[in-house]
Amino acid sequence: MLKVCLNGGRSRREHPAVPVTGAELAADAVACVASGVTAIHLHPRDHDGAETLAATFVAESVAAVRAACPGTPIGISTGAWIVPEPAARVAAVRSWVTLPDFASVNAHEPGAEAVAMALHERGIGVEAGLWTPDAVAAYRRWRVPVHRVLLECLRPDPDGATAQAEELLAALRAGGPDAAADTQPADTQPADTQPADTQPADTDTADTDTAEPAETGTGAAAEPEPPVLLHAEGPGTWPVLALAVRYGLHTRIGLEDTAELPDGSPAPDNLALVAAAVALGAR
Repeated sequence: MLKVCLNGGRSRREHPAVPVTGAELAADAVACVASGVTAIHLHPRDHDGAETLAATFVAESVAAVRAACPGTPIGISTGAWIVPEPAARVAAVRSWVTLPDFASVNAHEPGAEAVAMALHERGIGVEAGLWTPDAVAAYRRWRVPVHRVLLECLRPDPDGATAQAEELLAALRAGGPDAAADTQPADTQPADTQPADTQPADTDTADTDTAEPAETGTGAAAEPEPPVLLHAEGPGTWPVLALAVRYGLHTRIGLEDTAELPDGSPAPDNLALVAAAVALGAR
């Protein structure tokens, strides 16, 4: 599965093509889906362009993209830098009227499990963002079902980012032996959970769950491990994306993660980044 991360916290000062409004997000999403993207990640912005979890702006962004790309799952961030107080993040999730299909929660952040539970209770798929081996351990203690694991490599150089990717994969395997091994090629990955109280995306055959529960030694069925999405930011983006392709993992690309093409030249927009990722084998 190839996900596009349309904007993140990147400003227009950093790149003039960063989509901010609902209409801009929708236009970029349409182009990227037509080029092979099967899921969309975005950060809602307020009228000043700041990241927000406020219900009005979440609805504006999600509704615009969903109308433009029916059937494509849409996710947003719940990062603590957007709303630092854990209780306020939980309250924000509970206030949403138009729901995303999934949302990411960084396991190392204060209140992460409570935010994940609030999402789950609303029928929103939880993506567990894991930046360090300690975060992997924290995630393993959650009592919340997880839709997908995000291994996020933030070291500022390519070699460091790929080393971090291997460390995180090893930590995930250590906590659950089949965590990475159970991840399948992109065209057989699980579908994104659809919210119960909004108009969900239609079923996407490119993101359909074909995993079977594993049998335990007692004959009881165990929950299958969630699929893994591996990605990086900055100079490590393309080497880690190539590693994800090599391992058959989900991955992502977009102006949130990098403003450069694989050859180091400036990327004109999200579509150019998606085209480059597809050319490298991301699906």
